[in-house]
Amino acid sequence: MSELTDLTRELVTIPSHDDETEAGDAIEAWLREETDADVTRDAVGNVIARKGAGESSLALVGHHDVVAPADSQTTADGEYVVEERDGRLYGRGTADMKGAVAAAMLAFRDGTPSGELVFASFVGEETGGEGARGAIDAGFAPDYAIVGEGSTGYSAPGVTDVAVAHKGRRASVVTAAGAAAHASEPEAGENAIYRATDAVDEIRELSFPATEVFGERVSGSLAVTEIDGGSGWNVIPEACEVTVDERTVPGERADLGRVEAIEGVEWTVEQDLPPMECDDEAFAETVLAAARSAQDDDPELVTKPHATDAGWLDEAGTTCVVCGASEPGEAHTKDESASVAVLERCYEIYRDAAERFGA
Repeated sequence: MSELTDLTRELVTIPSHDDETEAGDAIEAWLREETDADVTRDAVGNVIARKGAGESSLALVGHHDVVAPADSQTTADGEYVVEERDGRLYGRGTADMKGAVAAAMLAFRDGTPSGELVFASFVGEETGGEGARGAIDAGFAPDYAIVGEGSTGYSAPGVTDVAVAHKGRRASVVTAAGAAAHASEPEAGENAIYRATDAVDEIRELSFPATEVFGERVSGSLAVTEIDGGSGWNVIPEACEVTVDERTVPGERADLGRVEAIEGVEWTVEQDLPPMECDDEAFAETVLAAARSAQDDDPELVTKPHATDAGWLDEAGTTCVVCGASEPGEAHTKDESASVAVLERCYEIYRDAAERFGA
């Protein structure tokens, strides 16, 4: 069994959906034992290590929190189940994304970069990027980053590509206020549901945002996903809420504020996970060259539909790409798994990219 498989197993076994502390402890202890790097644990629980020096810095970035496991993914004593079969590791966090974290740890140890090489494993990615934002607020600012979220299987099945952009997510609520009345005299009130549906009509007319990054098209989306209003079949509703899911693209937002032109309607943003756009094609091509060297297939520069911590880093000024083992449909599932061969490939990509960087 390979060192990478062993390390992935060790990390995946540690529960980290409610509390990431133990997983962070394991990562920190391994880095202190296996490397001579400057290893720190910041105030929010992120594990960050640095080695080398130079004019530019490259970070290998991941996260060690996971979503809650399915019952089949835990043992009676609460540990996570990890199984290997048919060349894949199964278990919560194998794909998203402790396998890539393990690959990055080994690549950080083994790589000999021309500049500064940084390893970072964040907490709280699954709950809005608390770890990434905390690190950024504390001064974490690498020049470049490879974020190890999934990029395998986008151009073709089994191919590990390099994502140069991904969508963000803006979640918002449209609230319509009216005046209650008996339903037998609707003219005596103001129907909040009618106002809300007028707002929905406005939303349906909005165009989806879209842009291009290095010739790759990124298209956003906009959808009303929930509606809640009314208190009884015989009461004119005085309040109604509409939930809106918007997938944003770099530099673009749908003009949802226009719904506030409707009387009694307010629009509130509940969450805004930023998109990512690589702004240095030469860096993207450097990582792509490492990806080509690590596999027989022909990887491509692609775009990714899901928000990641790369969005927060990009927003703060770090040039990012996303490259990792997880394939579409693996993350957050009860059968989550990652290919052992692809994890080994990611190790090669990260190490090679670190050695090409700044050379």
